[in-house]
Amino acid sequence: MIHKDVIIIGGGAAGFFAAINIAEQNPSLKVTLLERGKEGLAKVKVSGGGRCNVTHAEFIPQELVQNYPRGEKELLGPFHQFMTGDTIEWFEKRGVELKVEEDGRMFPVTNASQTIIDCFLNEAEKHQVEVLYNHSVKSISKEKEVFHIETSQDNFSSKKVLLATGSNPKIWKLIEYLGHTISQPVPSLFTFNIKDERIQDIPGVVAQNVEVKILETDLWSEGPLLITHWGMSAPSILKLSAFGALELAKRNYKFQIEINFIKKSFEDCLAILKTLKRDLAKKTVFKSTQFELPKRLWHKLVLASNMDEETRWADLNKSQLESLASQLTQAVFNVDGKSTFKEEFVTAGGVNLKEVNFKTFESKFIKNLYFAGEVLNIDAVTGGFNFQNAWTGAFVAAKSISQESPL
Repeated sequence: MIHKDVIIIGGGAAGFFAAINIAEQNPSLKVTLLERGKEGLAKVKVSGGGRCNVTHAEFIPQELVQNYPRGEKELLGPFHQFMTGDTIEWFEKRGVELKVEEDGRMFPVTNASQTIIDCFLNEAEKHQVEVLYNHSVKSISKEKEVFHIETSQDNFSSKKVLLATGSNPKIWKLIEYLGHTISQPVPSLFTFNIKDERIQDIPGVVAQNVEVKILETDLWSEGPLLITHWGMSAPSILKLSAFGALELAKRNYKFQIEINFIKKSFEDCLAILKTLKRDLAKKTVFKSTQFELPKRLWHKLVLASNMDEETRWADLNKSQLESLASQLTQAVFNVDGKSTFKEEFVTAGGVNLKEVNFKTFESKFIKNLYFAGEVLNIDAVTGGFNFQNAWTGAFVAAKSISQESPL
């Protein structure tokens, strides 16, 4: 049995961040990180297309929490302890400068996730964190004040354990054995599969600012919409998939969405179209794209409104005008299934949030057992928010863990 002061299970974003901060804040503690893979930080490596979307430029806790379909209430306190500004400062102090992109996402100026990985590996080495790879955890138990951890290679004991294992069903099972409840995992960030003539053969087309509603629910979102080979994606859809994760799972991913491509009311749109009928009388509707829509999308919506490529504005009757206004402001699409991102796969589900003390990220049931990152039932929309949850949870837990001297 190998004894350590602190054991962290999971060598991802939260695990490394916690290990480094514990060792830095209390150098007298022997900190060991157990990672099941040959190397750690796999999600960090592939996130943001290999650039690592470290966080998001949102500096007000009350605003930041609104990006978490699960965890909104619980993260408000922790964000007052450590949030975006602290993340930026933490990396800058260690030689990693971050930049903000137009949509608020933040990346290392190098545009390479390796910068973040190197920073973590260097800091872990500098603060004498022992990182053990190929250690898959088989069991976790606690006797009196001591945890016993059996891995594929060794047996360890420790007074304090932090679980930063992400969405790992095997570990969730072990956590259940310890007495916690797990909210069942369902996919959270996914794109919508849609077969529809109106979006066929135009993959890559982006409508910059749309409003999307899921019919028969209160779910709606706005933002860019991307048409793909299999349906629709981009922030407006991914946001809905996150906030609707549980509801859409219940419906087996079969539902209807209504899209307002121009964010105007049907009536306002109709009035504008009537003016265009007069002003552009001799032109064909097909060739005179309006409302700053992508040409290829305008063509599809025109053809779906009982017109052909030769129909002129002057010839439009009342029903065609109404049909086009309807396609532009209240187009209904049938969604049948979802596609998930392999690299950026996020799940709703994890340790029940009522069972965790968010002042310290410690279990309310088991003293000295801590959680950070996606192992908890916390998930966010896309844009760097899932990482910010990892940094915050890991930092707050590290602060609590490092306050005690070793056994």
